Amino acid sequence: MTDKSATDTPTTPTQLGFGVDVGGSGIKGGIVDLDTGELVGERFKVLTPQPATPDAVARGVAEVVAHFDWAGPVGITLPGVVTEGVMRTAANIDKAWIGTDVYELFGKQLDNRAVSVLNDADAAGMAEDRYGAGKGVDGVVMLLTFGTGIGSAIMINGNLVPNTELGHLQVGKKEAEHQASSRVRDEKGWSYEKWTEKVSEVLKTYEALFWPKLFIAGGGISRKSDKWIPLLTNATPVVPAALLNTAGIVGAAMAVSQGLKT
Repeated sequence: MTDKSATDTPTTPTQLGFGVDVGGSGIKGGIVDLDTGELVGERFKVLTPQPATPDAVARGVAEVVAHFDWAGPVGITLPGVVTEGVMRTAANIDKAWIGTDVYELFGKQLDNRAVSVLNDADAAGMAEDRYGAGKGVDGVVMLLTFGTGIGSAIMINGNLVPNTELGHLQVGKKEAEHQASSRVRDEKGWSYEKWTEKVSEVLKTYEALFWPKLFIAGGGISRKSDKWIPLLTNATPVVPAALLNTAGIVGAAMAVSQGLKT
């Protein structure tokens, strides 16, 4: 008699997606296991062309996709606001992007396959909310990336509120990112104690407006979270991002799997 126990056990095929994260210095992408949020194999990166014009970047994205022989839908992040398929701002990328129809652009380079294009912080927020530091947290979860500026993403019960750009919110006499980004800390030579005073002021302002359940701190400085997160004086819990360099790729793959278009 044949033992059918092994063959009769139903298996659910892994759902795969593909994401590309466009940054000021590199264009990186990879295949994503959408069940776990983990990359399948290594990510692949090419340098962001200089100048980072739309056509040049789109060719770089196509190169990353071709490296994996990926023929399916592609999610893409960009460092700027995307609404109705049009790039409205351009941070750390060529200003020629402003006004660009991103779906037409990437459609030409990727054989008119299904594409989703969204802000890079929004993609990271989606990934952290589902698979990372925000997993299992209901209500409002806010990702804030502390770097050259302050990127933001707001998730409400797993749903994205796109293009929030809260780094530009006026806090006191200055925009939030002009007083609490990690770039400002570096330029002024502030201690963590001095810098977190400014960060706390910004977070308290966000709390008063959105009443989040959780803040997730991203950006390079999140790797040293043990040195500064305990110094914060705002009320809402703050935790470091968990996915780090893969968050944008994972969030982009999520977006296209959901058919999200901002």
